[in-house]
Amino acid sequence: MGRLKHKNLLLIIYFSVVIIVGFISVFIGKLVSELPEIETYEYRPPLATAFYDINKKLIAELYIEKRIFVSIDKIPNHVQKAFIAIEDDKFYKHWGISFRGTLRATIANLLAGRIVEGGSTITQQLAKVLFLTQKRTITRKLKELLLSLHLETNYSKQEILEMYLNHIYFGHGIYGIEAAARSYFGKPAAALTLSEAATLAGILRNPSQYSPFVNISRAVHRRNVVLSRMYKLKMITEEEYINSKKEPLLLSKGYIPTTYGSYFIEAVRQYLESKYGSNAIYYGGLKVYTTMDLELQKIAERVMNDYLERFDLEKGSAAIATEQILFSSGTISKVQGGLVCIDVDSGEIRTLVGGRDFRESQFNRALQARRQPGSAFKPILYAAAIDLDIVTPSTLIEDLPSVYVYSRGEWNLLLSTYNLDITKLDLPEDENKVWIPENYLRKYHGLVTVRKALEFSLNICAVKLMERVGVKNVISYAQKLGIKSALQPHLSLALGTGELTLLELTSAFSVFPRNGVYIEPYFIRRIEDRDGKILEENFSSPVPVLDPRTSYIMTFLLKGVVERGTGRYAGRVIKGPIAGKTGTTNNFTDAWFIGYSPRLATGVWVGYDDARSLGDKMSGGHVACPIWTEFMKEAMRLYPARDFVVPEGLVFRFIDPKTGLLSLPSSQNKFLEVFKKGQEPTQYATAVFSTSPSGTPGSAFYISPEESYELEEGF
Repeated sequence: MGRLKHKNLLLIIYFSVVIIVGFISVFIGKLVSELPEIETYEYRPPLATAFYDINKKLIAELYIEKRIFVSIDKIPNHVQKAFIAIEDDKFYKHWGISFRGTLRATIANLLAGRIVEGGSTITQQLAKVLFLTQKRTITRKLKELLLSLHLETNYSKQEILEMYLNHIYFGHGIYGIEAAARSYFGKPAAALTLSEAATLAGILRNPSQYSPFVNISRAVHRRNVVLSRMYKLKMITEEEYINSKKEPLLLSKGYIPTTYGSYFIEAVRQYLESKYGSNAIYYGGLKVYTTMDLELQKIAERVMNDYLERFDLEKGSAAIATEQILFSSGTISKVQGGLVCIDVDSGEIRTLVGGRDFRESQFNRALQARRQPGSAFKPILYAAAIDLDIVTPSTLIEDLPSVYVYSRGEWNLLLSTYNLDITKLDLPEDENKVWIPENYLRKYHGLVTVRKALEFSLNICAVKLMERVGVKNVISYAQKLGIKSALQPHLSLALGTGELTLLELTSAFSVFPRNGVYIEPYFIRRIEDRDGKILEENFSSPVPVLDPRTSYIMTFLLKGVVERGTGRYAGRVIKGPIAGKTGTTNNFTDAWFIGYSPRLATGVWVGYDDARSLGDKMSGGHVACPIWTEFMKEAMRLYPARDFVVPEGLVFRFIDPKTGLLSLPSSQNKFLEVFKKGQEPTQYATAVFSTSPSGTPGSAFYISPEESYELEEGF
């Protein structure tokens, strides 16, 4: 009987063991079936997309996990040893699992009543971050152990350490040793000192506590723990240990940088996302070589922000002094601005400022805002007139008060006279069918040359010229010069009533110093994938759109704007070769200055987002021109140039400013003018020529330099 009971007990134990072993086998089999195929696994960690300027300086990075891959042979031995010492000193001796470490951690955690020690090897940590979640469960721990054995079977110790050092988290969204070295110390991992390596190794245990950006004294203490461990393990000498403990932590000032070119980078990011998708940007490790010149970008942002801050302060002080409330909230609105700089030779966009602060507003006022350019559009009109041989720089245009009436689908000139009295005219009852364009301050000057009309931005002359050229022809030329925004075929287009972007207008002006060649502006030179394969590469595509002679004549005319006209602030400050044009819209809502040197074309716009007035007499010459000038003054030191190149087929003659005819040698007011060969005047200014503003016989009215600031645009 006793033997029978003993036998039955053995059978029960046997079957129980079989069942348990079977259950464990099934359970382990299930775990194994759920594991990834490590044999075919290719280590491809998420990498940040890096943006570089034309000098290959890093501008910005986009990432979910900030990581820059670096091969193990580029990571110094003392850096590798620092992590091994503090994380897994038996790394080169075990097979992925440290039973002693696991037991030690288990006992420590049981005594503390909480998780105080991990006990995982470097291989286990890698298995967890590569393939598993952070959830602490028995199942996950078992998978971690199995994956560690698989990793050790399929990869060498150096390969495992390389993956580990490229994948671990250092806090603040920073992953991997290379990104950590650059973020914390502003240098690559290859240049880390022993002290810096120990600091980074010390962060791993708890980045939120041991990051030197969080608590420098705690980080130093933890660094010393790592150094002590390295010394005890005989990884470093006593001298290295003592000296490294004394070494001060010189952290990078660029951890939370003032990012330059945010609007530029965002424009590139939008393009990348539309073409390659979000995953490629935030995980793919693209290298984007942009057309930005970081030094120029810094200058542009500094000049723009400094000037607009002063503008706000002055506007705010004026409002407070007069007890004016500028908005319903009672606060003073920030004026906004945009700046674009294009390399003339290549068409590459060197700088782009889309607003005051990208963090406050992502709306890009250089690319997205369509605003009326006012008189900054006039050079397109004048270029069309000269290219079509309708006028020359010395052609006289009538600048007298004029009335236009709309009938049969178009505007027709009803009357043009100096002594205009509209009460005596038979005008349509519909006010929308009557248009009386005006010069700034309602000053009129009889007959003036094309040069004077453009230099002093005379509106009546522009309208009269638009009549002669034809609105459709002007729109066609605008499109040739790169204006893509829709322009309505109205006579008022002569005064810049069409809406377009700052980039469009700046690009159009860049045709003039380029001798009539249009190049589509672009932001990106080259894009490479994480392996260095070129995904796309951009080059300039020149398209001739203007007679080179026309382009130079426009440059010669626009040089006059900065020498004597509405942009002469720029001419007084900058002594090098420049040309440009101011622009102002009705009620002073928009202020523009678009200009160029032989190497750089730059456009500036200033205004409020809600199209409120900038203030009385806040014109392009007063508001935008100073910003343009201060930027270009510094930019031309970086991009020096000789004068504009004169193409063949042009002749220069001294002209009388009153009549537009050849000047007598004895004339005191003569000036040098340029013409297409064969179109230069042949007569000399020796006789009474036209009527003065008073309507009495006399010579054409001459605008003196003293009046230049009073002759600003508006319509």
